[in-house]
Amino acid sequence: MRLFLTLGLCAGFAALAAGDDKKKPERPPLDSKEWKKQESGLEIWDVKEGKGEATKKGATVVIHYTGWLTDKDATKFDSSLDRGEKAEFPLGNLIKGWQEGIPGMKPGGVRRLKIPAALAYGDRDRGKIPANSTLVFEIELFEAK
Repeated sequence: MRLFLTLGLCAGFAALAAGDDKKKPERPPLDSKEWKKQESGLEIWDVKEGKGEATKKGATVVIHYTGWLTDKDATKFDSSLDRGEKAEFPLGNLIKGWQEGIPGMKPGGVRRLKIPAALAYGDRDRGKIPANSTLVFEIELFEAK
């Protein structure tokens, strides 16, 4: 019994040392100077530039993402990281903020999007997302097809 406990603890510490305990992202500061406002009102913050071919408009993307509200509690409303599975979406089926904000990303890149309600769900209440909400996302791109 002690041997299994010891081996389990060693494996746990080895995983921590190897970086297997990836820190879940926190909502980025809303007032950072890193945000670059687009003509549409979308704001983009490139955290990490990827390599390779840039994602084209209308592509299907394989990503990890986390989404927050801009409320005082920084409410997280969805995350593929929490599910432990990458998400795959055709951009043409997504909110306008993603359709505009993801093209140009390269594989390995990390981008933050601050999406005004008009480019998200507008005046529609989506359960966890109240009507007229500005949304913040952190997106890591793995592949674009």
